[in-house]
Order: sequence, then C-alpha cells, then structure tokens
Amino acid sequence: MFKGIYTAIVTPFNEDGSLDIKSLEELIEFQIDNNIAGIVPVGTTGESPTLSVEEHIKVIAHTCKAVNGRVKVIAGTGSNNTEEAIELTRLAKESGADATLQVAPYYNKPTQEGIFRHYKKIAEEVDLPQIVYNIPSRTGRNIEVETMVRLAGLPNIAAVKEASGSIMQIMETIEKTPDDFAVLSGDDAITLPLMAAGGSGLISVASNIYPQLMVDFVDLGLKGDFEGMRKLNKKLMPMFRMMGIEQNPLPVKAALAIKNHINEVYRLPLCELRPLNRKKLADFLKSF
Repeated sequence: MFKGIYTAIVTPFNEDGSLDIKSLEELIEFQIDNNIAGIVPVGTTGESPTLSVEEHIKVIAHTCKAVNGRVKVIAGTGSNNTEEAIELTRLAKESGADATLQVAPYYNKPTQEGIFRHYKKIAEEVDLPQIVYNIPSRTGRNIEVETMVRLAGLPNIAAVKEASGSIMQIMETIEKTPDDFAVLSGDDAITLPLMAAGGSGLISVASNIYPQLMVDFVDLGLKGDFEGMRKLNKKLMPMFRMMGIEQNPLPVKAALAIKNHINEVYRLPLCELRPLNRKKLADFLKSF
C-alpha cells in the first residue's frame, strides 16, 4: 500500500495564529499537481504538539476533503497516551483518512514490550492501516528491530517511517520484516541508502517546497536507477542540509513563506529562524 513519496505537510497559520485552511488547501493542490503519492497532515512538520484535539481533527478533515480521494491521506494521530492515540485515530478514520502515522510514545520512555502493546492496542481498536514512526531523537526511545518484526506481523500495521539514523538498523529491518511491510525513510537525507537497501519510499519535508523534484528522486529509486538517484542526490544534499539549519519545521515553513505560499507564523514554543539563518535560507532558495 505504501510506496513512493508522501509529503509531511506543514500547518499554515493566519497572522493571529489561527488555522489558515485556505493556504492548507492551496498547498495540497500544489502537491497533487506535482504528482505526490500522498499527504501526511499533523505530523511533527505540521506542528501537531501545539494544535488542540479539535484543531488536529479539523486539519485532517479538511485535508481529506481537499484531497477527495486523489491521493492517500496518512493522518498523524500519535500520542504517548495510548487511549488518546486510539481516539484520534478513530476520529481520523471517520474524517476519511486512508491510514494513520503513529509516532513512538515519547517522554514516558516505555520498554520495548510497552511499545509493542501500545501499537498492538491501537491496531486492534481501530481498523485502519498504521505506519509506525521511529524517531528516537525526538521520543527518547528507539524501536528495536526485534520489536519492529513483532509489529510487522500484526494486522493493520503496514509500514514504518524510519528516522532512527542507523542505516544498519534500517537494513536489518528490511531484511527481517515481510516483503509486504513497507520501510519508508523519515529523513530526506537518508533516502538514497534506504531505497538502495530495499526501502519503499519517503515521507518528506523537502517535498513541501519541491514536490516534483522529490517525486523524480524517489521514482529513480523505485525503478532501480541508483546511478541516476546518486547524481540527483548530490544536487539535493545542499537543500537537505538547509532544511536542517534549525529545528524542523522552522526552515521549511520559512522557505514556503519566502516563496509566498504561506504566512511565516509559528506557535510557541516554536518561533522564527534566527536572522542570519533566514538570510542564508533566502539566498540559497534564489540560487537552487
């Protein structure tokens, strides 16, 4: 089910900090016009930690309505409270989402058994395909390969978004999970080695700005043209680094604002880029 490139879309805000649904719908059209495989609303890039539950579901519902079945909608509904994750996932399904992205429980640092039971219960309670999201730099817990293999054997758990940073772990996950379990990159910069090892695609930040270019990049990997993918990767790496000049989603939202797609508005504790970094980003976008 999960193959290709999906955009972890930003959540635009109006100047007063409220949701900017009009700009969100325009961003979605921009993505679909540029052949993206799907939209991932209210993930980390969508500033989910600062959205209320009502706003969270509103963004998912408007995304599903705007997409209207043309591409997949993978709704971010993760939480470190299993019951809250279940409720968000149920509401996302009612809104029309095709699948759910579930970040590993953060801050409370469960054991591997606790992580397994968390995902298992969500999968049992809501009949919706689930993508496990492993990003230990944010959650404080790595989902180990043995746990991922157990999860891959459960109904409704269809894929993993891998952002552990360990190519060895990613390769072992691809090796030990079933062929129909998709391993997606959760980091633009490691997409080349992940796909060369047998991964299925990417959930991307950079595709917010350059969707067709990122589609072309991932398509090369899906076709097995790794020489072509390496050449394009060399051109893309400076852009990937620029997207990490400060914490995501600050650079990508600033870039979209510079390109007049959205207002440059964040919710605290996130705030604008430091002036020197914003200038570096603006200069880069002019020349890229």
